[in-house]
Parts: sequence; C-alpha cells; structure tokens
Amino acid sequence: MSLAQLSDTATLVLRHLVRLDFAGIKRLGRVNKLFAPDKIVHNFSNMNELLYFTDIQTNTNNPSPLPSQPHDMPIGMTHLGQSTAFDEWMKRRALTAMVVIKDSTIVHEDYFQGTAPDDRRISWSMCKSVTSLLLGALIDKGLVDPSALDRKISDIVPRLVGTGYHDVTLRNVLNMASGVAFNEDYLDYNSDINRMGRVLALGGSMDEFAAGLTTDIAPNTYNHYVSIDTHVIGMAIRALMNTDILPLFITHIFDPLRIETPPFIMTDSMGEPFVLGGLNMTTRDYARIGLLIANGGTVDGVRVVSKEWITQSTTQSAPPPLPEKIGTPEGELGYGYQWWLPPHAVAGECFAIGIYGQFIYINPDENVVIAINSTDVNFKDGNGAPALENIAMFRTITRHLNNAG
Repeated sequence: MSLAQLSDTATLVLRHLVRLDFAGIKRLGRVNKLFAPDKIVHNFSNMNELLYFTDIQTNTNNPSPLPSQPHDMPIGMTHLGQSTAFDEWMKRRALTAMVVIKDSTIVHEDYFQGTAPDDRRISWSMCKSVTSLLLGALIDKGLVDPSALDRKISDIVPRLVGTGYHDVTLRNVLNMASGVAFNEDYLDYNSDINRMGRVLALGGSMDEFAAGLTTDIAPNTYNHYVSIDTHVIGMAIRALMNTDILPLFITHIFDPLRIETPPFIMTDSMGEPFVLGGLNMTTRDYARIGLLIANGGTVDGVRVVSKEWITQSTTQSAPPPLPEKIGTPEGELGYGYQWWLPPHAVAGECFAIGIYGQFIYINPDENVVIAINSTDVNFKDGNGAPALENIAMFRTITRHLNNAG
C-alpha cells in the first residue's frame, strides 16, 4: 500500500474512531480483505458478514420447477486457436458453481472450492440487469410512463440538478452512456469504484456519492461503463414511483420469479439497496433469471416482463465504446439496457456479468441458460479476455447440447 493509500485509510479510521464507530472500522478491515486469496471464496458466499445488508422478504414456498436430467458436458473447446479442456477451463476461471439449463431442465449442476448449492453468492454487476428488468416491469404495467426514458434525470431527481447527471436522460444511463467521469478500475485503490466501496463499508449515502460526480464527455457519445449509472436508475425509479425500491423488486420481480431461496441485498448505511451490484442469490436462482429472459419474460406462462422490453434490453442500442476500447476484448461486446451482447450475437443471445467471473448467459433460440459464479482474480487480464473465453465455452456447451438433442 502506498503512502497516499495509508493516509487515506488512516483518515477514514480516525474519523470513525472519533465517532467511536468500531463496527465501521471492522467493516473497512473486512472490505480491504474482500478479495484476499485465502478469503475470497468464503467472502463471496457470505457477504452479509461484511457489509450492511437487508433480507429480501419474497415468497419461496412455491418455486418454479427446475427438473433435472443430467447430461455430459463437452470435453473441451478451441478458442483463439488453442484447445482447452472443460475441467481446465473451470479451474482456470476459478468457478465456485455452475448450473446449465436446456429446455427448462437442469442438465448440469456442480459446485466447487468447498461451496454448497444453498450458498447465496454475490452477483456483483449482474444485479444491474435485474434493475433493468424492474424498470421494464413498471413501464409494462403503466406505473411508469415510457416517455420517462427520454426525460432528463435532473427533471426526475431534483437532487441531481447541477451534477454530472444534469443533462443525462434515463435512456442514457440504461445504455451506460451518461458521460459522467468515473474510474472503474477495481485494482486501483483510489479509483471511484473503490471509493464507492469504502462508502458502503464505513457508512455513507450512495445518493450523495452519485450527486458528487461530474461530467467527462457529452451524454450519448460513447458507451462508457459507469457503475453509478445503475444507482441513478434506482434513484429515478424511486422518484417516479414515490416509494422505496425494495418493495418494488419484491412485488414485480422476485415474487413472480418464484425463486427457491430467500435472497438478500447489500445496502448503504441509509438502508438504500445497492442495486448496481449487491444482490446475493443461489446459482439456481440466478439461472431462473436467465430462464425469464429465455422465455421472453414469462415464468410458467405467467407474464413478468413484456417481450418487448426483453427485446429492447438485449438488442444493441448503446453508442460505440470509448475509442481506447476499440480492438480490445471489451470493445468486442455489445450493450443494450444493462444487458451485454457477445461478439456476433445471434438473435436474443445476451448475458449479465459481474466482476470476478459471475455470469448469466442466455441463448433463447437454443433454449439454453448457463449461470456460473466464480472467484476469478484474473478476470481483468488482457482487457477482459477471460470474459470472451467464458463466452466461447458457453457457446461450445450450447452447440454440444444442441447436437446431442
């Protein structure tokens, strides 16, 4: 740790000592070790031991059926001219869980590194995609006017007047095209994303953090991944509905999704849900989110989100990536409304992704959904090359199941 980092941490600790906030100091210590090699597996399945959280009180008495009919997986794949065995890929990408669904049936399920099926695993940014689903459900039901997508955030959320979000529309933040200045480097202690993490650990307001950001480039110029954009979507939903966001998630997403294990979500110290990355669910329930997309927004034939919103969300609509991303693995990916598209995506093919290797991959044409959780400390290698390797394996599994059928 550099002298600047030590000074930053010492200031935070001193501030909390003055307030006798020993719990906050302990949280900071745990967060600073969140990704430590000897702790990361345990931490990712026990985030309620580390940060503020709230249980999601959804009905789990009648989970949607997930019958099991085990099927072999491919021996391996060829990616970028190199052959990789299936087991080798799982080890290299540090998987902790994998659920593969074909035709609404689990054909492969496995857990690794000492974790168990009922572990509630951190979603990280996969939660962004779920937040998009909530907005879509509210629009579908006439609770939010579709014209809100093209309203300025500052008109919806007065607190953001005069901030970096002043001239940004709701559609811009859905597309990660706000133009707000934000350093998303998880490996840089002083980055905005890590400053945000310390807000969560020590007690602070995510709303206040968002209001402190400034403009970098004009909105809708480039697709520039800014995690706080999703928090701003949450602020807009709260303002448009004039209510807290968690009951909306329960009523419009989690209850009709019919999951099997009660989830929880990280919050700031104000109790505001961390909608950009704080969801914790079992891998089977992450797979149920994928099935919702694969089935065009329905669960057992019951409509949760319109097919139109699913299509809009999973179709390329964001502006081009930042120039420096062109030619990199990250630059090969497409983006819709908080959902990613793989290179040369077929119709409907999309995925949700979280740092350290969390994925929900969906190929509706082949009726395949793949959910994995991981502790991949090398997820940033080669400007996101591991993500393309994972997508290549997901596509290999899809072809394998299709050919076997």
